Amino acid sequence: MHLLAKILVSVVAIEHMYILWLEMFAWETKGKQVFKGALKAELFKPTKTLAANQGLYNGFLAAGLVWSLLIGDSFWAKNVAQFFLGCVIVAGVFGALTASRKIFYVQAVPAIIALIAILLIH
Repeated sequence: MHLLAKILVSVVAIEHMYILWLEMFAWETKGKQVFKGALKAELFKPTKTLAANQGLYNGFLAAGLVWSLLIGDSFWAKNVAQFFLGCVIVAGVFGALTASRKIFYVQAVPAIIALIAILLIH
């Protein structure tokens, strides 16, 4: 993969590592700040397990993107990155449709930009 594509994929991976940390380990602290207004404060404790589950899935997305950066064969690196970016885009669109439009801009747009970069460069 081209350096620009690798940087953009890395940004998406780092974002999803942050989401993993936020939802799995900081849901009742930093999560309250990040999702202020979207969820009532008293709901963070009872939804902690649900958030951790979501965080784990975000970790899988990050792991797949990091894996794509470590693959030596450029054909396979590109294909694996495209698959996981596609998963992020679908998750971002679904989140925007079912939870908050903001999810599209925070989650899907960076993945779309990275995917476009991969498609244009290769």
